[in-house]
Amino acid sequence: MRSILEKVVEGLFKFCGSISIFVIVLITLFLFKEGMGLFSSPAVESGYVLCLHPSNPVNKLTSFQIKEIFDWEIENWEDVGGEDLEIRPFRFNEIFSIYSEEELGEDYALLPERLADEIEADEAIIAFIPERYVLHGSEKLKVLNTGAIKLGDFFGGKEWMPTATPAAQFGSLPLILGTLWVCLFGVLIAMPLGIGVAIYVSELASERIRKLMKPAIELLAAIPSVVYGFFGLIVLVPLIQKTFNLPVGETAIAGSLILAIMALPTIITVAEDAMRSAPLSMREASLSLGANRWQTIYRVIIPYASSGISAAIILGIGRVVGETMAVLMVTGNAAVMPNSLFAPVRTIPATIAAELGEAPTGGTHYKALFLLGCILFIITVAMSIFAEMMSKKQHSKGI
Repeated sequence: MRSILEKVVEGLFKFCGSISIFVIVLITLFLFKEGMGLFSSPAVESGYVLCLHPSNPVNKLTSFQIKEIFDWEIENWEDVGGEDLEIRPFRFNEIFSIYSEEELGEDYALLPERLADEIEADEAIIAFIPERYVLHGSEKLKVLNTGAIKLGDFFGGKEWMPTATPAAQFGSLPLILGTLWVCLFGVLIAMPLGIGVAIYVSELASERIRKLMKPAIELLAAIPSVVYGFFGLIVLVPLIQKTFNLPVGETAIAGSLILAIMALPTIITVAEDAMRSAPLSMREASLSLGANRWQTIYRVIIPYASSGISAAIILGIGRVVGETMAVLMVTGNAAVMPNSLFAPVRTIPATIAAELGEAPTGGTHYKALFLLGCILFIITVAMSIFAEMMSKKQHSKGI
């Protein structure tokens, strides 16, 4: 009877493990399926096209060039491979200020013809109009080939403007660099502090102090991230603004400091465990050869526990790289290329959290946010794999 019960329990555990793996695989496939759909989405707003005068030699424009034209940053066709003519951007709603309702006909039946006439009358025009009002095959206009969003537009673009018309900008480079920028400096702050505390708790503190400090440090990991965000918003942000005389305190350095605080429990705990696992015989051998306590720590204990310390740092990075709420609250959320720790930035998790609720399901913006999730997934998985490799290296030493 006991043997049967053990087999049932074993089978139940196996089933639960299989279901967990299956769900993880499904989530991963869904994430990448939705995200990669961005590269089959049109460069201009769905349901709209760009039309030119039939004599215009320009046949293709990039998403960024379209945006620059309609923002009046590019004003001459010569700048995009055309003739020396001043560009005239034309939006669909302008047709209603040119023609009366009677001239457009009942139920706007004559609207496609009027739009075609307007395009034919101006060699410099570029018209952004709904596709259903385009006279396809007409000799009065030419439909511009805008193509789909390209890989380079997403990973190399420097502007994140998902609501811009006629061509939304999904340049993820500021978001990727903003994420790495904030996390890098957060870890650079947390790393020396975390390792220093780990050394103290493991090698220098008395047993009584250690029993008090270690649970208190581990308790920091249980604090919700939104609480850290409130602390940063109320305490750190005004302090940074006042100290450095900044226009706003929501900056990259505020995010880095909050992430450093959040990473400390992981770094301290893992590094301290690695150091305490060093054999007592190594400590005794070092001391017996005349080394003092500090020499033993930095010449024997730290080198021996280096793999564990490296794993602690990587796990600390993994803890903060996907952080959302705390960073969302203190970094200013400006999707610009980071050039200073004292300027607002935006991270990938903050972008997803702030915009996913407003993105139409299945739309281009929706797919772009999923692709950002894919990037974050790859970063965190790479961190976890590296940390696991470092842990295995440490265990191979006998720790």
